[in-house]
Amino acid sequence: MSTTAVPPAATPAPVVGALLAALPAGRVLDDPDVLASYAHDDAEWAPHAVPAAVARPRTSEEAQAVVRACLEHRAPLVPRGAGTGLSGGANASEGAVVLSTEHMTDIVEIDGSERLAVVQPGVVNDDLRAACAERGLWYPPDPASSPWSTIGGNVATNAGGVCCVKYGVTRDYVLGMQIVNGLGELVRLGRRTAKGVAGLDLAGLMVGSEGTLGVITEVTVKLRPARAPEHTVAGYFDSVVDAGRAVAAITAAGLTPSALELVDRTCLEAVDAWKNMGLAAEADVVLLGRSDAPGAAGDAEAAEMLAHFEAAGATFAAQAADAEEADALFAARRLAYPALERLGPVLTEDVCVPRAAVPEMLGRIQDIGRRYETTIANLAHAGDGNLHPLLITPVGDEPARRRAQAAFEEILADALSLGGTVTGEHGVGLLKREGLQREQSPEVLAMQRAVKAALDPHGILNPGKVL
Repeated sequence: MSTTAVPPAATPAPVVGALLAALPAGRVLDDPDVLASYAHDDAEWAPHAVPAAVARPRTSEEAQAVVRACLEHRAPLVPRGAGTGLSGGANASEGAVVLSTEHMTDIVEIDGSERLAVVQPGVVNDDLRAACAERGLWYPPDPASSPWSTIGGNVATNAGGVCCVKYGVTRDYVLGMQIVNGLGELVRLGRRTAKGVAGLDLAGLMVGSEGTLGVITEVTVKLRPARAPEHTVAGYFDSVVDAGRAVAAITAAGLTPSALELVDRTCLEAVDAWKNMGLAAEADVVLLGRSDAPGAAGDAEAAEMLAHFEAAGATFAAQAADAEEADALFAARRLAYPALERLGPVLTEDVCVPRAAVPEMLGRIQDIGRRYETTIANLAHAGDGNLHPLLITPVGDEPARRRAQAAFEEILADALSLGGTVTGEHGVGLLKREGLQREQSPEVLAMQRAVKAALDPHGILNPGKVL
């Protein structure tokens, strides 16, 4: 008979028992192996811990019960959508409860006459877009993660995407929402009407707040009519700086394409290695433009974009022959990030600069990569100056990791020096907190902390994030 001592099982945190008592069976996860899979989002090297529990409510009232249990036991509460975030905003801390919206997936209503939709936060972006398309409607915000990311997460980070150069970001489409605030109250914010200016815009305040001011349990978004087919153009360039000059010229000419995206050779090679699309053999940098202007106006806008491509030094520029070719080009853009992840850890930047500064910023990024001996791939929503340098390091190479992190900080500094911002759409989370301190004045930061203290007086909502 063995006399080896068996260590006692860890005592569950009191909040776990409260959650189990407050929610129906199956809503609370506390198995350590399962909990580890909810510890962090897709941000590389952002700190995280295994949470005490994961709660998966299905209704607003169940989400309210989770918040109240956390309030009772002063447990940190971390809202989580699909976990596709890139700033560490959904990372768990020691003793935290992760509130996952993965089972809050109902499209409650699509109202064609009012052109709005009401959804739970766990609805996947592309699923909403598909449901709207069946009714001749369109939900424009389309982050590259739209096949996986959720509306709640998109609202929490004020996500943008390919179409935002012309149609705006998530904030421009949120009419109202239901939230649980830091006092455990379930409240409705905003409106359903096309216009409304009653009181402070608390719904707008929640957009981009990354779960620090309330837990979103339902969102009302406005919709647009379905668009005419787009005209897609592509330009091949020998350098990202030349492609940046084309972007600046298009902006200076007053054009507003429905998309203007940049993809460099490193991204194209990664996509080719994964999906065998054969794009990297043709270009070092691809600039993709689209016009959704109707009829002859769309043809004219596409032709003008091509002329600017050529004037900036494109080695090839042409309109896509058909919808299949056009969709393949944009599919490569969306596949670039997951393709690069297959090569090793990817630290993702998200700076935004004035569009006239895009060539300069792209040149500085190239120089930073050389000086820090770091491979930097470049993706960009180039039409609105939102650049996504992707810093790639070999697995387990600690010196390379340190160089990449130093390069990351220098990219932030250069973006700010050019009049830009440290994040265009991914959010502050954990990775950009120091950058936010550099970007905003102490007075402005103090105003934001005052709002946080008013709406979350006990400090349980995603503590340690953003501010």
